[in-house]
Amino acid sequence: MQRRPLNEVSTMPIYEYRCRKCGTGFESLVFGRADEVSLCCPGCGGTDVEKQLSWFSTSHASASDRGAQCAPKPGSRFG
Repeated sequence: MQRRPLNEVSTMPIYEYRCRKCGTGFESLVFGRADEVSLCCPGCGGTDVEKQLSWFSTSHASASDRGAQCAPKPGSRFG
């Protein structure tokens, strides 16, 4: 198996769902329509689930760039 660099952006098909029967919210790794059709609620076992609107964020900055963004500015009361 080939390893990817830590700063390379990768995506995982993780989606959020909510059960219409009991209201339980959960996440699931879904690779295709067949996976989505076979989903069941971890709370009640029901299969009437709906996909939720999810927010996501990506970052293309390297670890050293992220550290520089978080460092106090020279002359500030923290720097």
